[in-house]
Amino acid sequence: MPTPPTPATILTFEQARHLVEQHAATLRPRGKELVELLDSPGQILAEPVLADRNFPPFPRATRDGYAVRAADLANLPATLAVIAEIKAGATVDASLKVESGQAAAIMTGAPAPQSCDAVVMVEYTSRNGDQVTITKGIAAGHNIVPIASEAKRGDRLLSPGVRLDQAAIAVAASVGRSRLLVYSKPRVAVLATGDELVDIDVPLAPNQIRNSNTYSLAAQIQAAGGEPVLLPIAPDEPERLRELIAEGLEPDLLLLTGGVSMGKYDLVEQVLAQFEAEFFFTGAQIQPGRPVVFGRVPCGAGSPTREEHGFKSSEKDAPSERHASGGHGFSHADKSTKENGALAPEGHKYFFGLPGNPVSTMVTFELFVRPVLEALAGMPPRKLVFLHAKLKSEIKTKPGLKRFLPAILSGEFEQAEVELVRWQGSGDIAATAAANCYIVIPPDRERIAPGEWVPLLMQ
Repeated sequence: MPTPPTPATILTFEQARHLVEQHAATLRPRGKELVELLDSPGQILAEPVLADRNFPPFPRATRDGYAVRAADLANLPATLAVIAEIKAGATVDASLKVESGQAAAIMTGAPAPQSCDAVVMVEYTSRNGDQVTITKGIAAGHNIVPIASEAKRGDRLLSPGVRLDQAAIAVAASVGRSRLLVYSKPRVAVLATGDELVDIDVPLAPNQIRNSNTYSLAAQIQAAGGEPVLLPIAPDEPERLRELIAEGLEPDLLLLTGGVSMGKYDLVEQVLAQFEAEFFFTGAQIQPGRPVVFGRVPCGAGSPTREEHGFKSSEKDAPSERHASGGHGFSHADKSTKENGALAPEGHKYFFGLPGNPVSTMVTFELFVRPVLEALAGMPPRKLVFLHAKLKSEIKTKPGLKRFLPAILSGEFEQAEVELVRWQGSGDIAATAAANCYIVIPPDRERIAPGEWVPLLMQ
């Protein structure tokens, strides 16, 4: 029977992240669908969006003022005859010609006459009847955007793989696209493990804790462009855990929480080995999240059918109704995935084993799961970039691990500063909820002084 790597494969953060990125670069999205423009924000574009005409289609004024010939302003002040007024949306008569000594009043966004080469801002003019006096000179080309200078008809404005944010939506709307072809959202199974866990609407015994990880992961999956598939809580019992892992391998990606440490009842790696799992690493030198696991299994390998187990969905085993895809956008675990683009039998399914402490779960998702999920959603690989801010209060820590510690970025405008929140370790959800970022502490630092610039991972 296959077993997890011995000794455990513990990588530095950088090694683990790069390994995940390498595998993410080999993944492809599962399908495409046509959606309404207003339903597309956050989706990944699956087609190019082309300019349907020149942008702008005419010489466009960028200021309210007067369209002029720049040469007429060689001697100031200059008084010109106003022969026309052009507002935004107007059609300029082809016969309109602004001669030397003349000007046309014009509004922002309006088409400038072909005979004019600049627009003087209204702030530098004074109007008296049909004449305007201009007190500031201007160079040819100022305050006019030439025809097709932003894009020519047929130019590609958006490429496949772009996440559709407000700017991309504006581009699509500007070329008349009411619907867009996007990649289908990858389905991500979430399996929390441990006898100590109960669902959030179940009365607690003194030795139990509520299953918050499933819900935090579901929120992170949705934010990253995926569709969560919530599985029942897996007990610390190998056979039932095997059944649920088999079910979790039906969607496009499997996330397990808990059971990946070295305790007697941490069974996840042992059971995954029964599926011929290939483990790329079984830990990373980080805090929180050191026991994170990343691997893959061949599709169909060691995966018994539900009938062989005599397993049937029941109210007892299934998540509560709030997990179903009506109220919160979550998928029910028993929903068939074959028609939703699951990998072919000759392929692989990737999995992550995330530590059970809630902060560890959230941090390791952002560091390692997100690039794989985004690749399955149709995004091209991208590197992880940290921001920087000045440290407000001293930090002292032990060297050896790269640390991602909850922090608060505050200040105003350019005067941003950051400091750690008071927390009690990777189980302190309240401290993380009060934070808006993580300070990234290199493994060789024991002390960071106030005023130093520190790297940040934004939440």
